[in-house]
Amino acid sequence: MTDLIIWTILASLLGIIFGSFINVVVFRTKEGQSLGGRSKCRTCLEPIGGMDLIPIVSYFALKGRCRRCSSVIEWQYPAVEMATGILFGLLFARAWLGIGWPNFIDQTEWVALFVRDASIAIFLVIIFVYDFRYSYILDKYSIPAILLALVFNVALGANALSLLLGGLLIGGFFAIQFLVSEGKWIGGGDIRMGLLMGFLLGPALGGVALFVSYVLGALTGIFLILTKQRELNSHVPFGTFLALGTVIAMIWGSGLLNWYLGYF
Repeated sequence: MTDLIIWTILASLLGIIFGSFINVVVFRTKEGQSLGGRSKCRTCLEPIGGMDLIPIVSYFALKGRCRRCSSVIEWQYPAVEMATGILFGLLFARAWLGIGWPNFIDQTEWVALFVRDASIAIFLVIIFVYDFRYSYILDKYSIPAILLALVFNVALGANALSLLLGGLLIGGFFAIQFLVSEGKWIGGGDIRMGLLMGFLLGPALGGVALFVSYVLGALTGIFLILTKQRELNSHVPFGTFLALGTVIAMIWGSGLLNWYLGYF
């Protein structure tokens, strides 16, 4: 148990580091900047010193303000870093303990399972944050995630036909909505998210991810309407819920599915 705690903490620290990188990806992608080069304050454009780039710690040490111009540092920075750290910790513990294993993966391959999940999680967090901020799912991140999911799963022994079925069912579900509504209900990015969910999780857990996404989206929409933050016909970025639903299904999907099937 001690080893599990230590390694989970290390996995969380790795996630925090990747969370910091995800923030860079989101902002620089939107601004059309290269991912290389030194980090700069988004207000005064002055380079940020190394001691001010420590994830989470620097934000609170600086009291949420730039050292040079005192402009407010967005809360997104520590929030994404902490969330990604927690996510990596959960994914590692899940792989170590063998909770909700895909049936095609041998338990001796738990490291490979964590690498798969962590790699996909990075893309899912990028998609979540970008869609949350800008209401757009970028192909440059969803398509590589789709390919990565397929490659990992096939390499680990997944049934390729089952993966294709999952992708076609969930991706097709969104494609039908897109065609019927002529793109008014959902966008093309949602179709590609459906493909990702199916290719990553298969038809059963992909269905769980889809169900969870819609429940979270509906509850959030109702809350926003009741609190008058949105109107009934207002747009809510659904990619955020699809990404979140996929993450939940990755970790707890098998348990949720077994709980549901236990009623029959």
